[in-house]
Amino acid sequence: MSQQLNDRIETLESRLAFAEYTVEQLNDEVTTQGRELDRLKHQIQLLVDKLQGVQPSQIASMAEETPPPHY
Repeated sequence: MSQQLNDRIETLESRLAFAEYTVEQLNDEVTTQGRELDRLKHQIQLLVDKLQGVQPSQIASMAEETPPPHY
């Protein structure tokens, strides 16, 4: 093979190696973010469950409040 062809092949191999490394890094990051997202979803669900279990407030809603005397 000619030297020019060898140089092109080396360049392509180098680019491929860099691309594979980049894909691995991105995959690791996506995996990490997926785990974090699952953890956050679980925490939100725990908060929703906790809020649903709380006793209703003793404060009347705005619809139930009598208007102040100046109305």
